[in-house]
Amino acid sequence: MDLYAKPLNPKQPVVCLDESPIQLLADARECIPAKKPGEILKRDSEYVRHGMANLFAVVEPKAGKHLTTITKNRKSPKFAQMLAKIEQAYPEAETIHLVMDNLSTHGKKPLITFFGEKRGDAIWNRFTPHFTPKHGSWLNQAEMEIGIFRRQSLGKSRIPDIGSLRRRAGAWNRRANRKGLKISWKFTVEKARKKFHYKNAESIRSRN
Repeated sequence: MDLYAKPLNPKQPVVCLDESPIQLLADARECIPAKKPGEILKRDSEYVRHGMANLFAVVEPKAGKHLTTITKNRKSPKFAQMLAKIEQAYPEAETIHLVMDNLSTHGKKPLITFFGEKRGDAIWNRFTPHFTPKHGSWLNQAEMEIGIFRRQSLGKSRIPDIGSLRRRAGAWNRRANRKGLKISWKFTVEKARKKFHYKNAESIRSRN
């Protein structure tokens, strides 16, 4: 909460990262297009599964900067490449505050394994990691980015292959960055204290 409350600082950007699987589906039969105004496209309920892809949702909420990326999976090499992409997007930053959950791949080891010790260590040192608590992944604003991307870019469409999905993600990123779409985070420290009935140490001592 304190991290999100900090003012926008280009030298210390706050970037949120999360992953989400996306199923690749193709129509089993051709759709029947609308022929005149008022008609809708007709789609058969049957579809063909073409496997899964992974969405890396990456957003700097206060700046409206989006780096959401599609990969074949979320394994360690893909995570390492994603962090390198984020690092390269902020060449002037003193440190990049990175919010993510506690997956086993979320650490320095994948970078060392993929890039080697020198380069991997250099990339990791560009970041100040902030891990969401157990059962608290909803504190990661990248979860909101996933929902926004799914609604605005995918909707009820069936995406048959990873190439098509990447093109959609690229188009959505360009549009979101051009408009500077920001996430308005409303859950402040004060609201969190009230929600969870927090009592600080001073109030407990005075009561005792």
